[in-house]
Amino acid sequence: MVMDRPIIQLPPARILGIESSCDETAAAVVENGRSMLSNVVATQIDIHTQYGGVFPEVASRQHIRTIYAIVDEALQRAHLGFNDLDAIAVTRGPGLPGSLVIGMNMAKGLALSTGLPLIGVNHLEGHLYSAWIYPHDTPAPPAPPEFPLLALLVSGGHSELVLMTGHLEYRRLGGTLDDAAGEAFDKVARLLGLAYPGGPSIQKTARDGNPEAFNFPRARLEGTWNFSFSGVKTAVLRTVRDLESRNIALSVADLAASFQAAVVDILVQKTLHAARVFQAKEILVAGGVSANTALRDAFVAQKEFPVQIPSIFLCTDNAAMIAAAGYYRFANGQRDPLNLDVLPTWALS
Repeated sequence: MVMDRPIIQLPPARILGIESSCDETAAAVVENGRSMLSNVVATQIDIHTQYGGVFPEVASRQHIRTIYAIVDEALQRAHLGFNDLDAIAVTRGPGLPGSLVIGMNMAKGLALSTGLPLIGVNHLEGHLYSAWIYPHDTPAPPAPPEFPLLALLVSGGHSELVLMTGHLEYRRLGGTLDDAAGEAFDKVARLLGLAYPGGPSIQKTARDGNPEAFNFPRARLEGTWNFSFSGVKTAVLRTVRDLESRNIALSVADLAASFQAAVVDILVQKTLHAARVFQAKEILVAGGVSANTALRDAFVAQKEFPVQIPSIFLCTDNAAMIAAAGYYRFANGQRDPLNLDVLPTWALS
């Protein structure tokens, strides 16, 4: 996704962001693409836990129930009204079609009634821009990420390596050929009898385990920048079945720790290799899986590249990241029509 015109200047602006791509209903206000004035998220985890994953129709209905209150609370926390805003940014895709439509229609209605510009934002782009955000009351705002940077996007639906050479300038190097990292965490957690969502459950269980207890495979896919996690997932399944067939007690902690170590290892090593090849100045890690402590620690432990990892509360889906990305699109002149449609499979580039 490369804009035709480069950003020449960055005007001051306050953007209301709306996010509803999956099972979080969120709204936020961000000033100048960085200063977060508010960030409100209503999660549906408790609702979907009974299904072992997100139930799309239920998610859509819950968005309808909560989105008005969430937007209102975001404005109240920012101590602003619509007259104080410059634009409304909303997630256009990728995501669940029904969920995306709720957020999009809310944004359209607000844009129509207030006259504010409407800006459609790619959800993955939002995760990238989460690294630019800081709370408005931060005494010393951190320096923004420096281009060119190598971004690792890891979530329940995506595992991608992206070269970012400037604002809104992306080159997708590779992605997952099967399960995304977050999806693999969910499936292995279910296999081990752990609670949904799988990422936090495996991380918690792995603390008491030995990451070297099982030597699970790492699919390196030499010569490409792609990922594959189906092999390690299958290896866990076969190991569990083998132990059960021999009446050997399962060490769930060891299995979780060894699986987590295999996933983290391939994510870190492939990202570092790409950063070297493309001469990146920094590495950016974003998306829901970037909240994983083992992954964060592994990137911090390497000293070859500076690493930007958003605060934990900005790793999972939120609207502040949509507002931040929307600011740079607003500054670049993007204005979308009110007949804008959602794009459930929208690629970043």
